Amino acid sequence: MSLENKTIKPEIHVLLVAFSAQGHINPLLRLGKSLLTKGFNVTLATTELVYHRVFKSTTTSTTADNAVPASYTTNGINVLFFSDGFDITQGNKSPDEYMDLIAEFGPISLTNLIKNNFLNNTNKKLACIINNPFVPWVTNVASEFNIPCACLWIQPCTLYSIYYRFYNKLNQFPTLENPEIDVELPGLPLLKPHDLPSFVLPSNPFGALSNVLAEMFQDMKKLKWVLANSFYELEKDVIDSMAEIFPIKTVGPLVPPSLLDQDQTQDVGIEMWKSQDSCIEWLNQKPPSSVIYISFGSLIFLSEKQMQSIAEALKNSKSYFLWVMKSKEREEPIKLPEKFLEETKEKGMVVSWCPQTKVLVHPAIACFLTHCGWNSMLEAITAGVPMIAYPQWTDQPTNAKLVSDVFGMGIRLKQDSDGFVESEEVERAIGEIVGERFDVFKKNAVELKVAAREAVADGGSSDRNIQEFVDEILASVVDDN
Repeated sequence: MSLENKTIKPEIHVLLVAFSAQGHINPLLRLGKSLLTKGFNVTLATTELVYHRVFKSTTTSTTADNAVPASYTTNGINVLFFSDGFDITQGNKSPDEYMDLIAEFGPISLTNLIKNNFLNNTNKKLACIINNPFVPWVTNVASEFNIPCACLWIQPCTLYSIYYRFYNKLNQFPTLENPEIDVELPGLPLLKPHDLPSFVLPSNPFGALSNVLAEMFQDMKKLKWVLANSFYELEKDVIDSMAEIFPIKTVGPLVPPSLLDQDQTQDVGIEMWKSQDSCIEWLNQKPPSSVIYISFGSLIFLSEKQMQSIAEALKNSKSYFLWVMKSKEREEPIKLPEKFLEETKEKGMVVSWCPQTKVLVHPAIACFLTHCGWNSMLEAITAGVPMIAYPQWTDQPTNAKLVSDVFGMGIRLKQDSDGFVESEEVERAIGEIVGERFDVFKKNAVELKVAAREAVADGGSSDRNIQEFVDEILASVVDDN
């Protein structure tokens, strides 16, 4: 059954609820865009913090400086804002402090948002709520209103399997008494402690973040569906391993349309930082497969010592490079080695932010030195770009293991016990990935690029899963009537 052959009134709405981070919001928005094309009305609910960081500069609202408008629209998706209890005038909070805050204020705010925008309007039928893992309390709100709830898992299916088995005590993991234990899980190579996500290690310092995941995985019965920003052909074995436990259905890659050879004007993604597009002109002057692209995403800030180590390696490698180097708000920029920019001005370009999608598909790019955030990795996979993996925390160590040992499209840097990487190691990895092994990495990367496009095309694995999800929502609406 589809919306084309059965008209159902009142209007059918799907509500997306996102944590206030770009990497959480964009996959949900892109899933929402797919649901929009199926005939649903789609709304994103996210925190007021996102309005101040993203939408405020583009709105024509005449409200007071810190006032938040009732709604905003981006490419057909309505955006509503709820309070997370965070006062933007009080500066930043630690991850644990923020998670405690949003868990306290979020449920109340979201409940009021649902009542005011959906339940008090007889012309609207809120048929499904879709959250992501770092707002697990959304399932409780959905349950109170008897609204079916789905979770969009925004990390690899591999991490879904690891966390499910860890938080439900299905397998052995490192402990304080035995911190060096290896982990064997179905569908995956042997995982050493340094291959595991930081939240499952006994040394994990982020209690609130781990508790959020525990809340989700120990109370899965409130979820009717788990969807994944991945594609079946990429993680077939681990997806199959969860089929009889708690299935996960792939609906990705949920990346900018241009990476999938689709119309970029239809994208609904947001950008929290302004790009320096001059880097594309710079790339246009470089030979094919000659530039090392370096970016550590929107949240990672490396130490000055580590940045200087990377700078030394880039200079010694004599490769072309494009380096995204953010500065923390209200802090001095990281100091690079003396004369580095002058000595490498013929080889490199340093920018504060760049249009990553355009960069990755540029023919001049040879490889991507990345922190292995899943969104960045998926973009590299769908662009067919080999990677040098330098993971920091959360899912990134496991993602780096996938790059090197499962996907076969890159190299993982060797880190010391503190996570530091010597310049010689960075230089070695650059030489290896752009040298004799480049053709192998590039071949594997291109094969996955093709598979990603096939997954989202009509009749592909992700397309079929989205249609199945849509049909089940529609069936539940008919049952209610």
